[in-house]
Amino acid sequence: MTLAHRDALLKMLARISFRLGNFKLSSGATSDYYIDCRTTTLTGEGGRLTGLAVLDLIRHHGIEARAVGGLTLGADPIVCNTAAASAWHALEVPGSPVLDGFLVRKAEKSHGTGRRIEGFCQPDTPVVIVDDVCTTGASTITAIEVAREAGMHVAAVVCLVEREEAKGRPAVEAAAAGAPFYRLFSANDVRAEHVSHLAL
Repeated sequence: MTLAHRDALLKMLARISFRLGNFKLSSGATSDYYIDCRTTTLTGEGGRLTGLAVLDLIRHHGIEARAVGGLTLGADPIVCNTAAASAWHALEVPGSPVLDGFLVRKAEKSHGTGRRIEGFCQPDTPVVIVDDVCTTGASTITAIEVAREAGMHVAAVVCLVEREEAKGRPAVEAAAAGAPFYRLFSANDVRAEHVSHLAL
């Protein structure tokens, strides 16, 4: 794995996306910190590093996949930047696989085709489910279930930051049904880097 991409992304997340304080999470729980990865992944440099770091992880673990996808909105920049990173890599290393992307809507469209998945959607193909922050795992699990309902095979699950809540990882792993679950960082990794940055 190219650690330079990962380390640079960690520094950006710690500086831009991590906050200490009193926060209410989407799960209803409270926390003394909050991580909003989108403030990093939606920047030009943060998006570039996200795509490269996720692609590095996929390649490092030898995950064979045709596409990456996840639940809108947190997964959107991860999906787009990882797909783009794979295309750039294929230009540098001819023959390398190019990943397509797909986004899972939170509800079916009420018009047009009524699709739940936008972008890549081919049955019997391996895909990687991505998410930004895993707390309870609910959004990740939704993406897994919708991808499977569409006939796709979940080869792996990747999140940028795992909050390491008691029920999060076990719930995702149960839904993944044998597909490996990887994280780039734990919340403690980001917190430690944030505190280190403040001390400078």
